[in-house]
Amino acid sequence: MTATPTSDVLTARALLLDMDGTLVDSDAVVERVWSRWALRHGLDPQEALKVVHGRQGYATMAALLPDRPMELNHAENRELLAEETADLDGVVAIPGAPEFLASINALPHALVTSADAPLAGARMAAAGLRMPPVRVTAECVSASKPDPEGFLKGAAELGFAPADCVVFEDSEAGVAAGRAAGMRVVGVGPRASAFAPDAHVADLTRLRVEADADGVLRLHVTAPAA
Repeated sequence: MTATPTSDVLTARALLLDMDGTLVDSDAVVERVWSRWALRHGLDPQEALKVVHGRQGYATMAALLPDRPMELNHAENRELLAEETADLDGVVAIPGAPEFLASINALPHALVTSADAPLAGARMAAAGLRMPPVRVTAECVSASKPDPEGFLKGAAELGFAPADCVVFEDSEAGVAAGRAAGMRVVGVGPRASAFAPDAHVADLTRLRVEADADGVLRLHVTAPAA
């Protein structure tokens, strides 16, 4: 007997979307840039890549080089942001991302990313994705994920309480930030499954959003057959 996919339904009034690993697959660039950085500092690239996802670069550097002055981390992070913005080789959309963004075009949603505005714009364009009109980028916050500031700011800009928002994330830092903001989290992609999000999908082809007349959004999350 063939098992059938199962579907869960989450309700929300606004959606907060991470970018890298959630809408855009930029892993190839991240691995190239951060592996070179790790080698320059005598670090194991594979260990560095366990830390980098979801955080702003200066926060990754602080975690890996805890004794280094923070001003050096910020200065070097600016250099890496420029390097990442110029390197778009291999940047593609996560499966289902174009259709998912089109389906929520008229619904309350925001991009909440650890990238700065130039990097976010470059990667979304390289992946052929529409940029949400409301976005919280690195310049908009004083603290990196896993701090909840970005998601809280996104909710506030959309005009909704945190409890009415659902976060879409791929990384440990991002899932933790969503939880700290008091929001439910849909994990996207293989990394997210390890961090026990409220729901998990392999990619965005597994999501469908319906809007009720009263503004409630119903997120149909389809899990693959067992």
